[in-house]
Amino acid sequence: MKSTRGDESLIIVMAGNATPEDVAQVIERLESIGAEAHVSEGKHRTVIGAVGDRNAIQQLPWEAFSGVERAVPVLKPFKFVSRDFQVEDTVVDVGGVLVGGGNFAPIAGPCAVESRDQLFASAEAVAKAGATILRGDAFKPRTSPYSFQGLAEKGLELLAEARAEFGMPFVAEAVDPRDVELVSSYADLIRVGTRNMANFTLLSELGKQDKPVMLKRGLTATIEEWLNAAEYIYKEGNHDVIMCERGIRTFETSTRNTLDISAVPVVKELSHLPIIVDPSHSGGRRSLVPALTRTAVAAGADGFMVDVHPAPETALVDGPQAILPSEFADLMIQVQAMLAVMESFR
Repeated sequence: MKSTRGDESLIIVMAGNATPEDVAQVIERLESIGAEAHVSEGKHRTVIGAVGDRNAIQQLPWEAFSGVERAVPVLKPFKFVSRDFQVEDTVVDVGGVLVGGGNFAPIAGPCAVESRDQLFASAEAVAKAGATILRGDAFKPRTSPYSFQGLAEKGLELLAEARAEFGMPFVAEAVDPRDVELVSSYADLIRVGTRNMANFTLLSELGKQDKPVMLKRGLTATIEEWLNAAEYIYKEGNHDVIMCERGIRTFETSTRNTLDISAVPVVKELSHLPIIVDPSHSGGRRSLVPALTRTAVAAGADGFMVDVHPAPETALVDGPQAILPSEFADLMIQVQAMLAVMESFR
């Protein structure tokens, strides 16, 4: 392809019934004016990002081309995940559980899978209390190389067993591009942890999978950087991305991280992707989890993810922030009451 000048200036959205010939015609026309075509083939439609001279690209009547639904000028550095590209909220299907677009998803379970008894006790309790997605990690990237690193595939097998037993899809983290296919073969939702938000090789690999991805915000990432990370996944063809605000690193030391609750309305303004909040990793203390969860609900988050452990004092990972099953049940009563009140204002 020829080198181009200027930023990507137009996204061409193909209709659902567009043929391969229609797509090829658009690509050929772009290349004829010296532009590059970045094609993203999603489950429901194909979108083409045009890169090149803005005037040359925008002066052509793209919507008159066969198979083209619309052409969208985009000025932001993140293109596909922006509200400019898609006005309506994206709704992500996680194993039959919808997230976004007015669909609220409580996600709960142990931070790490330690044993079958521990996982099943947590899963049974959170399912009974109203959680719709189970959390639990088989791979744990830790600050210390000597800390518990997870049960690997055995942990994924236990999560799959818990899914069948309690009827909840589950989310699990992939920490290495080499593990993506393994995690994808088990999990209903693949999570990118804060340490890997800028692991662009991992993000691109996840963009080639047909499983939804939860993207946690990096410890020091701006919202723009976070949305650009989501763009890596989206542009590869995986359009099912859920953003997760989990607290950022600031000068404050009274909490594990600082929950940026303003990220919820800001992301909703800038992007069509759903956004949830992780009150456990942001506060770092179980006493803070209920208040931070309620705050997330009030801010308009599409869900939350909390650590629940039957015996936090014995937890191999993040015990101080895990709440008891009984505390989660009480929290869900509060959340459901808040959601009912908020629904009356819609």
